Amino acid sequence: MKQMRILRKRNIQTTCRKDRVAIVLLASCIVLANVVASWAQSSRFRIGVLTPGGRPNAIVLGVRDTLERLGYKEQVNVSYVVEDTEGGVSGLPHRTKYLLESKPNVLVAVTTSHAVALKEATNSVPIVFAWVGDPIGSGLAASYKSSKNNLTGVSSYAGPISGKRLEVLKEIAPRVARVLVFVDPNDAGSRIAVKYLEEAAAKLRVNLVRREATNRQEVEKVMAAVGKDSVDAIYFIPSIVIGAQFDLFLKRSREDKLPLVAAEATWVEKGALFSYGADFRLVGTQAGRLVAKILDGGKPSDIPIETPEKYFLAVNVTTAKTIGLKLPRNVLERADRVVE
Repeated sequence: MKQMRILRKRNIQTTCRKDRVAIVLLASCIVLANVVASWAQSSRFRIGVLTPGGRPNAIVLGVRDTLERLGYKEQVNVSYVVEDTEGGVSGLPHRTKYLLESKPNVLVAVTTSHAVALKEATNSVPIVFAWVGDPIGSGLAASYKSSKNNLTGVSSYAGPISGKRLEVLKEIAPRVARVLVFVDPNDAGSRIAVKYLEEAAAKLRVNLVRREATNRQEVEKVMAAVGKDSVDAIYFIPSIVIGAQFDLFLKRSREDKLPLVAAEATWVEKGALFSYGADFRLVGTQAGRLVAKILDGGKPSDIPIETPEKYFLAVNVTTAKTIGLKLPRNVLERADRVVE
């Protein structure tokens, strides 16, 4: 009888140990299943990003924030592969190849040159571009209604806006007659924008002193060649290469007391007289919504190309005083941002 009680006790202990082992194994399986599920979710969507870096990276942040709000959370169900060319364009083919090797579900291109590089690299992976001046003229799309290919995106509408900036300049400084304009001949958006600028200049009776440059040395050479009293203002046409030389434009503007016309507010904060254009972050928000539509099953060719929902006028009061200009009241009243 005593021996039976001992055997029963051992059997109970053995059963308890087996139960504990089973519970541990079950818990481990649950943890493992969660890990696998989490890994599977994080690998569900992959977004490749090609960006020039610098100020336009605010567009990338806008895309990420928007996708987060729409339920596409990083390290949960979406991951990003980012190639930042740091203001250069020479290595674009290599960068696009790397992005395609990562097997992205969607590609995001910031600026015209980067969008063109991705378009040349693939006609199957969906591409959403942002900050492209003229997607039609650049050969990226057949029309705003439908690209007829694997692209859609947000155009900065840089062409028509170029003329508007010149109008604002004439409001602020009516006597301006000669405007120094730098054009990057290798940038399709820059070439297109200057055509609109020339049309506006003809109507406003402004002489454009057009000069081409593809690097810092060429910009410096032009600056040295253009005499102090030979121009009345400096006008910036957006381009990656020319934009990287902002310090040279600002230096000349301050030395010769020349109005410096910029494309976006960041430059005004640093000393340009005024800017009129879209906001990088908000353009990223729009582009993020287009990426979400594609991740939800939409085709780029069925998604119309958008233009910025709002354009911002920013003026720098301190700069105006420094170069001897008084900002008109009507300009100040309609400015979205006034930098003191």
